[in-house]
Amino acid sequence: MANQRTAFILIDVQEAMFSYPGMKLHDEEGVMERIVSLLDRARRNSTPVIFIQHTEDQEYTKGAPTWQISSRVTPLPGEKIIEKPTWDAFHLTGLREELEREGITNLVFAGMQTEYCVDTTCRRAYSLGYYSVLAEDAHSTFDNGQLTGEEIVRHHNAVLGGRVVTLKPAGEITF
Repeated sequence: MANQRTAFILIDVQEAMFSYPGMKLHDEEGVMERIVSLLDRARRNSTPVIFIQHTEDQEYTKGAPTWQISSRVTPLPGEKIIEKPTWDAFHLTGLREELEREGITNLVFAGMQTEYCVDTTCRRAYSLGYYSVLAEDAHSTFDNGQLTGEEIVRHHNAVLGGRVVTLKPAGEITF
């Protein structure tokens, strides 16, 4: 993927994801290590990085400590932050306009939560005509009482992969 046409989209890697008492994301440390590695590679290759930041009620109230982007992936000056009020990073945001302005047609996705914002944003990107890669091991979620976080991630990789997105292990993604 050519740098000038590809963007790395990091979805909802916010402090709230790491602050629920007694709850941990599936493979939390491994997923974060892979996200940090992807972010480092994107930056080294001058790939545009766009942070998606969920902004609404309680833990996602603008300015709250839990609303902040995780300190492990702090945006650098010049990197875009797009706030979103719904699961869909394109809905009621300027994401599409930003991508068009930069001539971006290819997207690489990683982040939180698999069955909500990651799934919805990947599907919307497909519907809008973007070629998308989902880092199959760099998105996560919590157990939900019916399925484990691992089962949810595996299910969404199977459902999205090959149809809506191209799945790749984070270590195989190049920018």
